Amino acid sequence: MEKTVKIYGAGLAGCEAAWQVAKRGVKVELYEMKPKKFTPAHHSEGFAELVCSNSLRSDSTTNAVGLLKEELRRMGSLIMEAADATRVPAGSALAVDRDKFSQYITDKIRSHPSITVIEKEMTEVGDGITVIATGPLTSDAMSEYIQRELVGEGLHFFDAAAPIVDAESINMDVAFFASRYDKGDADYINCPMTEEQYNAFWEALVSAEEAQLKDFDREEQKKLKVFEGCMPVEVMAKRGHDTLLFGPLKPVGLIDKRVGNQAHAVVQLRRENAEGSMYNLVGFQTHLTFPEQRRVFRMIPGLENADFLRYGIMHRNTYINSPDKLDGTYRLVSREGVYFAGQMTGVEGYIESAGSGFVAGLNAARQALGLDAVIFPRSTMIGAMADYVAHGGTGAFVPMNANFGIIEPLPLRVKGGKMAKYEKLSERALEEIDRIKDTI
Repeated sequence: MEKTVKIYGAGLAGCEAAWQVAKRGVKVELYEMKPKKFTPAHHSEGFAELVCSNSLRSDSTTNAVGLLKEELRRMGSLIMEAADATRVPAGSALAVDRDKFSQYITDKIRSHPSITVIEKEMTEVGDGITVIATGPLTSDAMSEYIQRELVGEGLHFFDAAAPIVDAESINMDVAFFASRYDKGDADYINCPMTEEQYNAFWEALVSAEEAQLKDFDREEQKKLKVFEGCMPVEVMAKRGHDTLLFGPLKPVGLIDKRVGNQAHAVVQLRRENAEGSMYNLVGFQTHLTFPEQRRVFRMIPGLENADFLRYGIMHRNTYINSPDKLDGTYRLVSREGVYFAGQMTGVEGYIESAGSGFVAGLNAARQALGLDAVIFPRSTMIGAMADYVAHGGTGAFVPMNANFGIIEPLPLRVKGGKMAKYEKLSERALEEIDRIKDTI
């Protein structure tokens, strides 16, 4: 009897997993609760919806996530294929038109003859091979089932998304185009601040009213735990008067050539779509109330008349305490044939989620075909992420972005500094990926 792999969730991880299973000749049933039911953060009916930023971060292989991208490209990732096909200018980063990105993946998934899409919320796992990729916004019913029946212990943290403004409403008499250190093609819009303007903005930001979080009681809000990589700008500002100057408002390398000097602070806006009609405020994830966002963010020079197309929102992200519960293929140790993928596993970021979906999908397909599992070595970023999920670090398990700290060290010290070391790590990783690709 021909085996079918069931996949729950059509986000980045679920779509990547479905693609990897189907391309190996195994039937897929892809379950997605949209459009019948939406989470507080999702709005589109399309698959692989980008909820937070439209940036997939650096595209350089001397950057950890850039290396992960290249590994996935070489392994035939659908997510990377879609990203490369729908990219928008963003300097040395890879950013995408979020609508075209989602549409590209949706069309590919729905048109594949081996994939059947079923619009249904799943609340339990039956027999057979299953990949759970319901995401950090997993429905309450499914989340409760996972904790009760599968992993026994669940954790959660909060995540936030940045606002998007209409490009035509940005005052370009004040703002200017430039990329930091002139890298790229001046893809970012920059809003410069004087010291006086920054001081007034900071005072308004730290005293602004925050929104009540959806679906959580007051006690949970008091225990708010925010992932450092997607911290609300107002939370960051409250850590100190100058904290933003070393973070999203860092002015270094951004010169307004009209005046020839560096501002005290600079707010950057990144293109949201190919047409350049929408821009998001880089690093401005927030959970201020909508009226407060409009009031405070219009204090930014150049945004005094900004038309907000989407306000920032905050939502819960749920993840498993994965070490010793999942193995290096993202398979549940305690139950044969059940895999997890995406941010629920403890990987953090779009590409990291896709990478976990790739590994889980590849191995779910191989299990269906009666083949041995493929565990990627720690010398690759794909393998390093999977190893971190399976074994964790030295302290409490927390979500992790791709980074060179988790990859297997080089046997010998490399001369030439950090970048030279990263180049060697990347060269070794890509050689390993090419070798693995040839064997599978």
